[in-house]
Amino acid sequence: MAIWSLDDIPWDQFDAAKVDAEVAAVVKTASLVERNSADYAEYLRNVFADDPAFQEAATAWAEEEAQHGVALGRWARMADPGFDFAESLRRFIEGYRIPVETNRSVRGSRTGELVARCVVESGTSSFYTALRDASREPVLRAICQRIAGDEFRHYKLFYTYLQHYLPAERPWVLRRLAVACGRFLEVDDDELSFAYHCANHPDATYDRATAGEAYRCTVSRFYRRDHVERAAAMMLKASGVSPGGWLGRTATRIAWLHVQRHQRRAAAAAA
Repeated sequence: MAIWSLDDIPWDQFDAAKVDAEVAAVVKTASLVERNSADYAEYLRNVFADDPAFQEAATAWAEEEAQHGVALGRWARMADPGFDFAESLRRFIEGYRIPVETNRSVRGSRTGELVARCVVESGTSSFYTALRDASREPVLRAICQRIAGDEFRHYKLFYTYLQHYLPAERPWVLRRLAVACGRFLEVDDDELSFAYHCANHPDATYDRATAGEAYRCTVSRFYRRDHVERAAAMMLKASGVSPGGWLGRTATRIAWLHVQRHQRRAAAAAA
C-alpha cells in the first residue's frame, strides 16, 4: 500500500510563475513512464512465477509507480493546460511495449534482473532528487520529495531480494557489474526517447535520435555531482563493488563525466 496519496500533495500551493518549461517537459515524460508500470509488474511476476512473496511485492511496487505517474501528470496539466496526459499516455503505451509474455529475465538470470531493478531505482531516486533541487515550484518539489523516497524504498526492496537469490545463483561480481553498466546505458534506449516525444511533440514525426538527445540534454542540466555520486554508490553496491575502491571510484568518475558531456552539449545547443 502506498505510504502517501494524492491528497497529501499541497496542490493549492501551485505557483505558475515558478514553472520552468524544461522542467515541465521532463515531468511530462516521467509521468508517462511511471504510469506505464503495469507491464513491468506483469513481466516481473512471470520471471518470478514460483515466488509468490516477490510477486505480491512487485504488484505493490507497480501500484506506487502508477501513482507517481498520476501525480506527475496532474502537475504537468497544471503547468501546461494544453498537455493531454491521457492521450499522450495512450500513444506511449501503444508505441512502446516490453516482452511481458516471457518467463525468463532478459538479464539472463534472476539476480541479473534484480541488479537491473536496483540500477533503475538508484537512477530514479537520484533523478527525482535532482529534479526537486532544480525546481522552484513548491508543488513539484513536494511531489519529487515523496517519489524520491519511494524509489529509495524500492531500491531496498529489490536489493533485499537480490541478497536472497545470490547464494543460489552465485554470479561473478564482474557479471553483476556488466548487467548494471548495461542497464545504466539503456537510458539511451527507446523508452525515454519515445516518452519525451509523446509528451512534448506528439504531432511531429518520431525520430529516436533527436528526441533522445533533447531529453538527455535537458535532464543533464538538473544534476550535480552529489546526485550522480549517490546513484553510483547505490548501483555499485548492488553490483557487489565497493564505491570507495579503485573500481568504484573509476565507475563513479565515468558516470559523472557522462553527465558532464551532456551538460556541455546542452550548453552548446543553448548558445
